[in-house]
Amino acid sequence: MPEAVRSVSSALAPPELPGARRTASADFGAVLKQAVERVEGMRRQADESVMKLLAGENEEVHQTVLAVQKAELAFELFLEVRNKVVQAYQEIMRMPI
Repeated sequence: MPEAVRSVSSALAPPELPGARRTASADFGAVLKQAVERVEGMRRQADESVMKLLAGENEEVHQTVLAVQKAELAFELFLEVRNKVVQAYQEIMRMPI
């Protein structure tokens, strides 16, 4: 698996939660929060890389393009996961009791 794909898929991987067992809703909230933070971190790295390239600070063009693509892929993957979660929630809400 290419390194770029591995880093994007690890951005949305469930975190290792140390300590005692917590409730499912708390775990889901922690996973969601960490996924958002990872995607946002990739976006920030891409922004920094673009700014360094524009300022002429020893930044290679291919590194900048790679950082931007990784951030874009992570965001698109996050949106698709979110859409699936919303779709599953809506399906559950339509179930008769």
